[in-house]
Amino acid sequence: MANIKSAKKRILLIRKRTMRNKAIRSAVKTAIKKFELALKVKPAEEAQELLRQAVRALDKAVTKGVLHKNTASRKKSRLTRKFNSVYKAS
Repeated sequence: MANIKSAKKRILLIRKRTMRNKAIRSAVKTAIKKFELALKVKPAEEAQELLRQAVRALDKAVTKGVLHKNTASRKKSRLTRKFNSVYKAS
């Protein structure tokens, strides 16, 4: 455990940031899971709306510094390809 006052402050800040980052990362994962579930059972309009929400969550995570922009871009690309393969092929 830290003895110096500034080190104690840093520990508190790190704890806050970690909790915030976990919450944002969890929200992103939830949005992606909802979209992937919708691909299997919902009509195209609902799946497209959930895709939009997942992309929005990824973009927000990038602006907050939780995800790297290339990681978010890769995930968005993969989600869009999944959507197109399910709904554009039929």
